[in-house]
Amino acid sequence: MRIPISLLAALSLSACLGGGRDLPPTLATLSSTAPEPTSDARMAVRESTVTIALPTLPQAYDYDRIAVRVSDTSIAYVEDLVMVDKPDALFQQLLSETTHRLTGRVVVDPGQALLVPGTRVTGTLSRFDYDAQSGEVVVRYDAAIARGDGSSVESRRFEARTPANGTAGSVSQSLNVAANQVANDVATWIGN
Repeated sequence: MRIPISLLAALSLSACLGGGRDLPPTLATLSSTAPEPTSDARMAVRESTVTIALPTLPQAYDYDRIAVRVSDTSIAYVEDLVMVDKPDALFQQLLSETTHRLTGRVVVDPGQALLVPGTRVTGTLSRFDYDAQSGEVVVRYDAAIARGDGSSVESRRFEARTPANGTAGSVSQSLNVAANQVANDVATWIGN
């Protein structure tokens, strides 16, 4: 019995895309709700650039699924909710876009930060989950900022909680709201 090569290729591609699992009909992402900047004038001064580093994540969030805190010692995942990427990458992109929109500053890719020094933001995305006990989505970002030559560093914790009912649609929407609130707060801090 021979299996056509095109069928084998299609099967192997579908296994790669889904990781051998059934995917829901749609994947979730984050999108900035900050208004677009009023002018496209970009500051070219190197001190006005910002680099947003990829946040570190606890192991429970280092996945394209959204964790559910069932208790202090038990984690599950929201059924049928799969993100297009892991929370660290999605939050970095959201924070970069929001910072540009709210401050008008140029956000530089971390790979180019050595070429264009300026403000550098690092941090840990210590919560990005649904808390089943409180019925809320929680986004917590512990940030550090080094301005200019990096001789002084400030740190601050940002957190937002938004109600959700635990379903994929509700948690996805609430995550976007909470992540945008945190991103707006961090961008305002960066802009000051």
